[in-house]
Amino acid sequence: MSLINSSQTISSQPDYLNDAYDYFVDTAQRSVLFMDIIRKRGNIYFEHKKNNKPPVLTFDYDVVMNGRDLERPVNFSLVRIRDRRNRDVTISGSRDKRQNPVERSPSDPLKRPIIVVDPRAGHGPGIGGSKRDSEIGMALNEGHPVYFFVFSADPVKGQTLTDVHHAQINFIEEIIRRHPKAEKPAIIGNCQAGWASALIGADRPDITGPMVFNGSPLSYWAGVDGKNPMRYRGGLCGGVWLTSLWNDLGNGIFDGANLVAGFEDLNPANTFWKKQYALYSNVDTEEQRYLDFERWWNGYFMMTREEIHYIVDNLFVGNKLEEGQLEIEGRRIDLKNIKAPVLVFASSGDNITPPQQALNWIVKVWESVDVIKRRQQVVVYLIHETIGHLGIFVSGKVSRKEHKEIIASIDLIEYLSPGLYEMVIEKDESEELHKVRFETRDMDDILTLDDGLADEDEFLPVAAISEINDRLYRTFVSPWVQAAVNDFSAEWMRRIHPLRVSRYAFADINPWMHVFKFLAPYVKKNRRPASPENAYVKLEKNFSQLISDSLNLYRDARDQNQEFWFKSVYGNPWTLSFFSKPTIDAAVDSDKEKTRRIEWLDMAENGGFAEAVVRIMVAMTHTDEILERRVLKAFNQIIATDKRLKKLKVGDFKQMIRQQSCILDADRNKALNALAKLIPNKKDQAAAIKIAEQVALADQVLNNEEKALLNRIRKSLGLEPGNPKKTGQIIKKQVLK
Repeated sequence: MSLINSSQTISSQPDYLNDAYDYFVDTAQRSVLFMDIIRKRGNIYFEHKKNNKPPVLTFDYDVVMNGRDLERPVNFSLVRIRDRRNRDVTISGSRDKRQNPVERSPSDPLKRPIIVVDPRAGHGPGIGGSKRDSEIGMALNEGHPVYFFVFSADPVKGQTLTDVHHAQINFIEEIIRRHPKAEKPAIIGNCQAGWASALIGADRPDITGPMVFNGSPLSYWAGVDGKNPMRYRGGLCGGVWLTSLWNDLGNGIFDGANLVAGFEDLNPANTFWKKQYALYSNVDTEEQRYLDFERWWNGYFMMTREEIHYIVDNLFVGNKLEEGQLEIEGRRIDLKNIKAPVLVFASSGDNITPPQQALNWIVKVWESVDVIKRRQQVVVYLIHETIGHLGIFVSGKVSRKEHKEIIASIDLIEYLSPGLYEMVIEKDESEELHKVRFETRDMDDILTLDDGLADEDEFLPVAAISEINDRLYRTFVSPWVQAAVNDFSAEWMRRIHPLRVSRYAFADINPWMHVFKFLAPYVKKNRRPASPENAYVKLEKNFSQLISDSLNLYRDARDQNQEFWFKSVYGNPWTLSFFSKPTIDAAVDSDKEKTRRIEWLDMAENGGFAEAVVRIMVAMTHTDEILERRVLKAFNQIIATDKRLKKLKVGDFKQMIRQQSCILDADRNKALNALAKLIPNKKDQAAAIKIAEQVALADQVLNNEEKALLNRIRKSLGLEPGNPKKTGQIIKKQVLK
């Protein structure tokens, strides 16, 4: 017995000699394969550049409008995504060359078009559709016509952000012209494209449908102390003058590689170690995913001097959009002018656009939920707990859950009564689907994500000093820099950028890399990976974690140091005493709100059967602070089955929901008491009660509040109270059905 135990103990001991041999073979083979993938990355960079950096879309598309043909030309184009379900293609050569398309069947002319807009922040377009499971893929699955704004690597000389703004408006108008029977197109803006889309929604609310902002910064000064260091960098650099310098060195062109380098600098552990080690440690399975992502990440796109200066000065440093001070051609852009519902998707794991920068503008613009309601606005937000900034757009898991449900709800959120909501997505284990509900929220729910707004005052001197520094630079230094720069020197500076050099050095133009090209096929054929239980593999992973933790420690110390100096310079009382926020005439806004409330009260007795039924539906859906999506879906059934409501256009019905919500919010008792005047006919009153019961039973539960409201409506109409027993039988039949 003792001999057996002894042999078992010996066999469980690590065999360090054999482990060392296996690990040596494995790590040598991984090194060859890793370097071969890095070689391919460099080649892909050159191939992508040779093909003029086409979009990294995995979907085929047709060009609808070319922005270079407009009166004010830009490097944007409008394309329509081909529906992969109704066509077949043969791919020849490069993945960007599609041949032999088969005509697809026409889409539903009543289905709302969806526009996906990708950020122009150093990288190229296509990340919103770089995978089958993506925003574009989910929109196609729902049967929507899908459009996409494509932009090329090099801007038209002298183009401005205003030119791009007008071009995108022209694109949207063309989409509306192509879909005359559909509702206004919904816009999904990713990151930087979110605020660009918000500009369109505020400037031209007549052409936009629901707007989705994914990881989009609109509150540029917001953040939590000790967590969001990126917001301090503009102040530590002295403001926008540094952007002007880079523009001059680029001979009027701003290199997108500088923006990408800034993003990479936020997380040195990932940039310098974790990303590479993840590839090295999983070299047998990660090659294609890594190269697909690097193809997009390594495509650096340019902006003109006018574009980047306007963005940095007015948005990231000046924060003028949130404050209502941003101007386009002399017109002030007020985000309150957005009429369509807004859905904001943010993540607590996002260190580039944290939830505070994605959400605080809601508080600043509307101030209170009452203002949102009186302006007939619907604002919804959705927060992911862990995903990073890029994961919001590229993660297949996020696309299959969050983006899928956002797009599935994009028409239904217009049925919500004006107000602020949080969208909650939960897995329905019984059906392997997701359950979606909308929970009413207050401004305090957004503010609890922040540690207070007082720290934003420290950015007031930054904006003022930035303007002074930029004016001094442009007056005394810029002319000399521009005189010393030409096209050749600007291009030379772009080519020696460290991010580009790191691609050149490991491509086939380096003859030493051909060794790995020769060895890689042999290694793959004779691959001998070490066991995960190998002692040296475990030691390697521990060593990797040590390097990562060390770089994170450096990052944290650096960020704390930057925050300390920022607050010392701009946050001290002496500096703040010279600057103050512009005052807003609150009395004028208050008078407008009072006038608006009186107008809603005057409308309480206006209308007929349709207005009364919609008022009842709105009141019934909001007896609880939690509203399930299937209740909103019931609205479509009610419209389809009632002859009088069926005559209403969908847009008119949704507008009626907003109006009746405001009337109920102004004076609920008066609004309900007026129902008898709106529906004098007993037959119509019975039909209205039936619709009220249908809405109440949509979630298959009749709570006490809904029972009380049903009796309250009956009383207003002069009818007998309902029979609880009969109502219970109705519920049972509905559930069984």
